[in-house]
Amino acid sequence: MTKTDRHISLALGRRPRRIQADAALIGDDITMTIWGGTKPHIGSVAIALPRPSLADPDKISATTSVYNCTGHKDESVARMFAEHVAAALDRKVVAIAGIHIDNASRKDIDDILALSATLCERLIKKISKVLK
Repeated sequence: MTKTDRHISLALGRRPRRIQADAALIGDDITMTIWGGTKPHIGSVAIALPRPSLADPDKISATTSVYNCTGHKDESVARMFAEHVAAALDRKVVAIAGIHIDNASRKDIDDILALSATLCERLIKKISKVLK
């Protein structure tokens, strides 16, 4: 990847728990799609705006709003990516998430959330390198 490359794509896991995150740097802002499982879709959309932390004004946090499509439960993944990326990189972020596994067990859901957290941290590191 070159420093002029404004698109990043990362993936983790194996089907049916494979998740992909695609990010695009658009001016000073970042859009991301996080999708996977057996039926990727658009389930939730989160927008996060960086701001000084209420607990410590020397740190950056984020205010996030989420829209969930009826019947979808992708909010936690969309919110995680939007908030963490916005706070870590001090950028406005939109995250669209849609991960589906038929008859998902509690273990499936826990694994997806853990993979999502790891993928989010790796994405932040990749984007940081592009922004330098």
